[in-house]
Amino acid sequence: KSQLNPPPLISDDTFNVLDLAEYTKNRPWWRKMFAPSSGSSAEKYNVATQLVIGGVTGWCTGFIFQKVGKLAATAVGGGFFLLQIANHTGYIKVDWNLIQRDMNKAKQQLKFHTSGDKMPPEVKSRVDEVVIFLKKNAILTGGFAGGFMFGMAS
Repeated sequence: KSQLNPPPLISDDTFNVLDLAEYTKNRPWWRKMFAPSSGSSAEKYNVATQLVIGGVTGWCTGFIFQKVGKLAATAVGGGFFLLQIANHTGYIKVDWNLIQRDMNKAKQQLKFHTSGDKMPPEVKSRVDEVVIFLKKNAILTGGFAGGFMFGMAS
């Protein structure tokens, strides 16, 4: 009959406290989402694997994008067609003066918001993160772009 040995006693001073809130504040968003050990795909996979992964995911995305795009175009076009029929038969009366006034307000707001040529810092930091990610994963990104084009064409 074998005896189980109890685990050795460990003193409390050997444990370190890790504040996860502070740790995650300094991590990019993709590292927070995909775990701290996930780096760029260039560090994990060879070139052929990156191209295949990027190409397949790009093709799937392009194919789905194409199908959803056709469905959305059909829905918008059909809705516009039905509205035109309703307008010509008298079911709907369009107040063009109200539309013109609202369009002028929207133009003024767009001029006000686009008068500054600088991006807000939140947008700039996100754009910088995306650019860094794309540079680190250039082969995967290229495979995705090619696959996306094939998916859109099929």
